Amino acid sequence: MATFRRAMKMTRPGEFSRVFRQGKRTGGGGLTVLTVENSVGHPRLGLAIAKKHIKHAHERNRLKRIIRESFRNNQSALSNIDIVVLSRPGVTNRDSAALWAALERHWLTVVAQWKKS
Repeated sequence: MATFRRAMKMTRPGEFSRVFRQGKRTGGGGLTVLTVENSVGHPRLGLAIAKKHIKHAHERNRLKRIIRESFRNNQSALSNIDIVVLSRPGVTNRDSAALWAALERHWLTVVAQWKKS
């Protein structure tokens, strides 16, 4: 199983801007996932977890840990794409199992989107 290395993260504001401008969007489960093709040769993950939607830091951190772990488990199925996961209002009402299920659906959708194109 692959680890979540620094190379798997999107770190620069320009990278996020490109995904927000050009990205394909899927939503559901209190999360929105934006994807766009990259040229680095592997998938990368960026997180945009709004303090506006999740007030407490421990809840934001829990959500980020779940998203990173789910990405790590599914990165071998993903092509060369940049992925940004956004939080939506009401995401704090979901338990861990619901978040995991929502992320699994998102990864399947993302894989299907990028296989077609």
